[in-house]
Amino acid sequence: METTTKTMELLPKLDCAACGYKTCEDFAAMVDKGEDELKKCIHIADKIEDKKDTTDCFICAKEGMGMGDKLGWKDNLKRDFDFILDCFPDEPGPKETILPYNPTLVKELGVKKGDVMIGRPMGMSCGCPITHCGVVSSVDARNGVINWNVTGPLRPRAEGFVDIGYYVSQAYEGIIKETKEDIKIGVRYWFLPRRCMLQWRHSGMVNAVTKLKDGSYKVRIEGLLIG
Repeated sequence: METTTKTMELLPKLDCAACGYKTCEDFAAMVDKGEDELKKCIHIADKIEDKKDTTDCFICAKEGMGMGDKLGWKDNLKRDFDFILDCFPDEPGPKETILPYNPTLVKELGVKKGDVMIGRPMGMSCGCPITHCGVVSSVDARNGVINWNVTGPLRPRAEGFVDIGYYVSQAYEGIIKETKEDIKIGVRYWFLPRRCMLQWRHSGMVNAVTKLKDGSYKVRIEGLLIG
C-alpha cells in the first residue's frame, strides 16, 4: 500500500461511493494514509485476510488472473455460476437493453443517445435492489426500448440525469473470456457480470453467440433472472 497506484489496483473503479468517498481515486489516497481504511470498500472487504497482505479485487482482476478460478466459480452468496460476462473493450460499462415500466416516458422525457440516466430493474426480469446509472447508447422511441451502458453513480451526481424509474431488463451483451462450459445458442446459463456491484449470479438464455479468434465469445443474453 505504498502508492495510490498500488491501492487503485485493488479497487473496483466503480465510484459507487459506498465507502464515503466520491471516487475510487479519492478513497485510494486515504487508504495510502492508513491500511485499515481499505475494509470500507464493500467489494473487497471479505477478500482481505490480512491487512498487510491484501488480495486483488475480483471485479477488476487483470486479464489472465483467472477471476473465475479465484472465486471457485461461486458468487458472493456461494452459489455456482458458469461464466463471467465482460464488457466490450470499447464501451464504458455493461451493455443492457431495457424496457421502462411506462414506455411512454421515453418520448415524454425525450431520452436520446448520450443522456446520463438512472433507473432500477424491478420484478421477475431482475429484481436488483440497486439503482443503475449509465449512458444511453441508442433509443427505439416507437417501442420504448433503450440500450445503455451501465456505469457508476459519479457522473449522474455531477452532471444531473434522466430518471426512467422502474424498468424491465431485457438483455445483456458482452464478451465471455472465462467460462467452465462451451457456450451454445439456446442454452440457459448462470453467469456473473464482472462489474456487478452485488457480486450476484444472473441467469439467462444465450440467443446469439459468435466465437472469436482468441477463443472468447461475443454473446447476447435474454430471459434474465437474478439469484
